[in-house]
Amino acid sequence: MELTIKIDYAQILKLIHQLPKKDIEKLTRTLQRDLTLKKTAENIQELVLQSPTWTKSDFNDFQEARNSINKSRIA
Repeated sequence: MELTIKIDYAQILKLIHQLPKKDIEKLTRTLQRDLTLKKTAENIQELVLQSPTWTKSDFNDFQEARNSINKSRIA
């Protein structure tokens, strides 16, 4: 079951400001890490797609294999 809530930016910001300072710092670090990882993944995808040997389909297959390997390490 999925629950969807529509909250605008101002409401989110107001909720964040209600958090303790320690949690705000943790949230900041998490968001920065997520943005960095996304940017890194996009850069890797761009680099691979520009190479003469990989297509978008090849890259998607690679990502699926990589995700499967990562999930198997969790157990």
